[in-house]
Amino acid sequence: MSTDEEPATTRRRRNPRGQGQVLRAQLVEAAAKLLATLDQPETLTLRQVAREVGIAPASIYGHFPDLGALVEHVLRLRYDELAGLMHQAARSAPDPLADLVARCAVYVRWGVEQPGHYRTLFGGRMPADLVPGSAHGAGAELLESVVASLAAVTGTDASPDAERRWQAGLLLWTAMHGLISLYNDHGDMPWPPLDDLLADLIGLHTARPAAEIAALLVQDGG
Repeated sequence: MSTDEEPATTRRRRNPRGQGQVLRAQLVEAAAKLLATLDQPETLTLRQVAREVGIAPASIYGHFPDLGALVEHVLRLRYDELAGLMHQAARSAPDPLADLVARCAVYVRWGVEQPGHYRTLFGGRMPADLVPGSAHGAGAELLESVVASLAAVTGTDASPDAERRWQAGLLLWTAMHGLISLYNDHGDMPWPPLDDLLADLIGLHTARPAAEIAALLVQDGG
């Protein structure tokens, strides 16, 4: 007998008729949890997801045709979650700098508070044959929002040099990604306060005083 088989006594009871969406949500939650906690998330299997929920692997196919579809759904939900938080934070910003600081603060804080989910989105561990590049389209939209916000601060939003604007935003995102990744992977280091680092980082990319940005971070709830 395969060691992957669950004893019959541990199998999950069938959802009542009409509650198929409950099982679908449980599958998504289980896959998200496993992707965030596995040492090698790229090795995720449908059998592992089924075991986490307590069902037979075949029961998954009524909700997702394959593992790639399930993982893609998880990615889109996480991207939507992060995008929604960033948009909400920036919605009441009184000026371009406050808009940028709000977006960056949410991005960095979410990445540090949700290290497993951040790795799922931006860790680059998902094989292309499992998850199509289109699944990361929402991630590109996140980056574009930062590019536009930064351009509004630096006064390059009206410039015809779109490539330069894109490169500036990409460098800012790269810096934030590096900060999150190092902070998460080396949390035992004597790090300065995260908001202090973020204020300096945004200041470097906007040519604005770090103290001005730090004041906005405090207002933002940092």
